[in-house]
Amino acid sequence: MSFQQGLSGLNASSKNLEVIGHNIANAQTYGAKSSRAEFADMYATALNGAGTNEIGIGVQLQAVAQQFTQGSISVTENPMDLAINGNGFFQVSDGKSPTMYTRNGQFKVDKDGYIVNNDQLKLQGYPADGNGVIQPGLATSLKLPTGGIEPKVTDDIAMEFTLDSRAAATAPYELSDPADPNSAKIDQTGLKLDDPKSYNNATSMTVYDAKGQPIAVTMYYQRANNDDANGNTVWNVYVTANGSAVQYDAQGNPIETDDGTATGNPLTPYTTMTFLPTGGNPVSPGPNELLNLKIPAGVNSQGAPTLSIPAPPADLSDPSVAGISLDMRSAVENGSNFAVTSLSQDGYAPGQLTGISIEDNGTVTARYSNGQSKPAGQIELATFRNPQGLQPLGGNLWLQTNASGSAVVGVPGDGNLGSLNAGALEESNVDLTNELVNMVTAQRVYQANAQTIKTQDQVLQTLVNLR
Repeated sequence: MSFQQGLSGLNASSKNLEVIGHNIANAQTYGAKSSRAEFADMYATALNGAGTNEIGIGVQLQAVAQQFTQGSISVTENPMDLAINGNGFFQVSDGKSPTMYTRNGQFKVDKDGYIVNNDQLKLQGYPADGNGVIQPGLATSLKLPTGGIEPKVTDDIAMEFTLDSRAAATAPYELSDPADPNSAKIDQTGLKLDDPKSYNNATSMTVYDAKGQPIAVTMYYQRANNDDANGNTVWNVYVTANGSAVQYDAQGNPIETDDGTATGNPLTPYTTMTFLPTGGNPVSPGPNELLNLKIPAGVNSQGAPTLSIPAPPADLSDPSVAGISLDMRSAVENGSNFAVTSLSQDGYAPGQLTGISIEDNGTVTARYSNGQSKPAGQIELATFRNPQGLQPLGGNLWLQTNASGSAVVGVPGDGNLGSLNAGALEESNVDLTNELVNMVTAQRVYQANAQTIKTQDQVLQTLVNLR
């Protein structure tokens, strides 16, 4: 017996205790991965291959292998916290050193709008253009827009509504002499905006001009007094913007008013809708017909002057000039109450950035004060054939090496890459109970190796004392 075996055992046990202590110290470190000390025996003649009854000379630390098993997902409610559920690493960079990799998703937004970790390393991903379209390719540092979102003029309106086939005709409506309420009523064509008896139903919406200013648009539905020659039901549709009738109908013809002013009551409708005697969708406008709606300039309910749609210098009197594309092809007529089931338009006011959200596929979506949202980028993840070959750098960071292989990149959820959980973090995968048991075992092994040295010392002392 020599001291070699005992000394190597003490050294190995000491290293094992260091690894266990490191694991225990990082039991609450988000994104941390446990390590395992791996040992191998030693033989003095192993290289020469001499003999079959050789006695080993001890033990050596062969590797400290990291264990990249999945940690538990802990919900934090912080939208900037990210957890990877599955394979993959976040990529972070300072713009100078090689890209580094981490499982710790504790990110923040710095003063310049970049998404960074606690070491101010920038999260890597794909940027988005001004329209919110992701630009895949070489990953760059993700940066949130610091400015607001520009306004968008309304280009399209889509409506889906039901007209009541049981409704009585309201056109032409009856009108008394305003100076004599007891006078006989006479038939009046058109629409009287302040008289609900002159129309059957109405619905309103808000559209936006080129400056993002709101314009109140109201549509009035008036059942005609007589069906057409084929027995089809006819409905007149009148349109107002900011309380005044639009100036041109769907074909571009001028709409006259009863007093000849822009604020008067319209005498002719913006368009008519024709339904078969059996109801259903309109036969006019036809199934492929979109209407051209031009909004005149005016003053909105907040007292602000609004632009025309289309905006100046467009000439609204020119029938070839396009305004808002109005789609009423999904309207139906049947024996049920009037109801608007869908109403959408694509314009919006300007807005400021109010927050962000991150989807499972890594898309970073910016939210604005006007209710709009659009992608601002997409996070790119990386995975390795041999993650245990990565070099730990501290700070929950790893570096690519020849042993790990090259990074295989992609967006979360693609291939064998995991998905992202926003508002959550991956806890350390250290099993604290298991580590405490391992620590007790390592302590006993250390004591046993110390005992072998003590025994060897006693044997040598006995030899020295021989007479």
